[in-house]
Amino acid sequence: MAGFDDVAADVSGGPVRHVPVLLSEVIDALDPKKGKTIFDGTFGAGGYSRAMMEKDANVVATDQDPDVIANSDAIRAEFADQLSLHHAKFSQILDIVDEGSLDGFVLDIGVSSMQIDQAERGFSFMQDGPLDMRMAQNGVSAADVVNTLKSNELARIFGFYGEEKKAGRIARAIEQARLEEPITTTGQLAKIVSNAAPRKMTDRIHPATRVFQALRIYINDELGQLALALLAAEKALKPGGRLVVVTFHSLEDRIVKKFFTDRFGRVSGSRHLPQVEVPDASFEQLGKKPMIAASKREAEENPRARSAKLRAGIRTDAPAGSSDMKIFGLPNLYPLKKVAGLV
Repeated sequence: MAGFDDVAADVSGGPVRHVPVLLSEVIDALDPKKGKTIFDGTFGAGGYSRAMMEKDANVVATDQDPDVIANSDAIRAEFADQLSLHHAKFSQILDIVDEGSLDGFVLDIGVSSMQIDQAERGFSFMQDGPLDMRMAQNGVSAADVVNTLKSNELARIFGFYGEEKKAGRIARAIEQARLEEPITTTGQLAKIVSNAAPRKMTDRIHPATRVFQALRIYINDELGQLALALLAAEKALKPGGRLVVVTFHSLEDRIVKKFFTDRFGRVSGSRHLPQVEVPDASFEQLGKKPMIAASKREAEENPRARSAKLRAGIRTDAPAGSSDMKIFGLPNLYPLKKVAGLV
């Protein structure tokens, strides 16, 4: 999930062109070659997929954005024998491939600059447009959320998903503002947030950055989908297969780190305490470093790369671990069906 911090950092220069982040590092980690089948769960503009197919690997890819699928004719024609592209969420991979069939699995989490640049998609406060933010372009929108949930519910969403310190104040301002008229545009919401929590001279980001980020993550269930995808990847990869995940925010990175720590079979605590039985590790760390960040040069050339982190593991022949979502520590916040009036 490319956090809006990354976009806001380039406010003076306008919209940021989508460039694959950590491309060489991702390709090195996946080691694509002829005979390998690799899953690209966040197809987007096809940057990772193209690089893998140019090395003769076959790619199975998904994207939940129908615009991405509609605009993929050129690359699909160019790599007709190598690319299988599906309109689906990356957590649905086991509906597309068999267990133990993949040599690689890569995710570049979050919204792309292509989506941000489209004002009608409602992802950015930099351009006024409908308050939408739905990656799949269906279901509950950001407008539904801010006009339906109570202030204490909104505050929890802003506080957890956006790590917004002034979440309560902003939520109460939203609840008050919607009494006068519905909040339907990005410009309206950005103004409400800015008035409730004015920007200080020392602030590097727009006051609405974290609120917009929180709404986007919540509406698209980004953290839940990431957790489900990691569990699915573990089953879809064959022994020796590689799982590579690029994240842009501490919330995402924390989920990936927790998953790998659990699957690497590591146990923390004192050696004087009773030892507990640990399942065989289903993944081994790929490389000497547990995390790779973008180089200084890439961070300067591509603003999206500034907060990017890459974590990777190699699948062992041990059985997949538990599918219990509790290992990720995600909160049980308000289900979207409540916003839609279904409960």
